[in-house]
Amino acid sequence: MKAALSRQGRYGEIAQNMRVKEVRISDTERFVICHNPEAATRDQHIREQLVAQLTTLIEDTDSLSEFKRGELRGKIAGKPGLSRYLRTTTAGKLRIDTAKIKAEENLDGKYLLRCSDPDLSAEDIALGYKQLLEVERGWRDMKQIIDLRPVYHPLEERIRAHVVLCWLALLLIRITETTTGGTWTTARRELDRLHLGTFTGPTGLFRQVTALTKTQTDLLAKLGIPTPEQIIALQPAPR
Repeated sequence: MKAALSRQGRYGEIAQNMRVKEVRISDTERFVICHNPEAATRDQHIREQLVAQLTTLIEDTDSLSEFKRGELRGKIAGKPGLSRYLRTTTAGKLRIDTAKIKAEENLDGKYLLRCSDPDLSAEDIALGYKQLLEVERGWRDMKQIIDLRPVYHPLEERIRAHVVLCWLALLLIRITETTTGGTWTTARRELDRLHLGTFTGPTGLFRQVTALTKTQTDLLAKLGIPTPEQIIALQPAPR
């Protein structure tokens, strides 16, 4: 893996947020390095926050006693995100591990895929791996977003119907995400704010939809859903 990651070469663009580079170490093993620029920016931002927090914690610790520094080092050891950037000098002083930071910078937004198939292209290997991630994500969505729970059906046709309904719900989520370019959580949160109110009075009854926001209008337009009428029903009171 170290040999694969140390190889130089150009990345090929296969998607908006993915670049790949193939590395051959031997005749039987192929490695594909995938790089996500957005993930690289996120990794760098998180690391900078952690290093800044650690710098604040160990600032002015040179004046502390060896016991106090050891006590602080023990507290930091319980925080893996911070402890991996901490090093201790031979004199027992606490310092930022710049070598560790530099090593991680070279891995920002990258992951390594290993494949023994000689015929698959580097693009197919990378996209195939992303499809596996989507399958795993689908199961998580089934359990969390769709709130799927064990249901015990006595008949086979009910089991099949239950599975199909869950699959249709997941398909609806994916269509919404790919069509709008956003997440299902965001789309659902926006559309959940759309309500139908029923108002009654001496003159009669009417049902009115809340005013659409620009975000809601854009979502409905992208999904091809007609904008609802503001007044759904109007029933004058009998005279």
